[in-house]
Amino acid sequence: MQKPKNVEQSSDTTLGGYTEVHERPPAFEGSDGLPYTVSIEIETVKDLIFPYVAYLVFPQWASSGLGIIGHLQTPILYKEKTREQAVLATSSLKLSEIKSLLEEAISSSP
Repeated sequence: MQKPKNVEQSSDTTLGGYTEVHERPPAFEGSDGLPYTVSIEIETVKDLIFPYVAYLVFPQWASSGLGIIGHLQTPILYKEKTREQAVLATSSLKLSEIKSLLEEAISSSP
């Protein structure tokens, strides 16, 4: 993923900042006891005004950490005019907000 401009890169309290400082995505322990990482997903849609949508995917790791056993995802979080705007918006999410989104995804999963 291209590094977004204007992300608070000196702080690891946002998704973009954390990735910049630590050179890896943040990891979380979910309320289900499983470890997760997070990645930004951006897709194009047929909306002429906002053709880029962004959401988060949470790869679910085996408790041993040796492989991905599933994933959860958020609904669409942002609709933007450019890919860069979608990356910037998602990268600016605070880690505490991402943890809350993970918990929402866990609670709504079957």
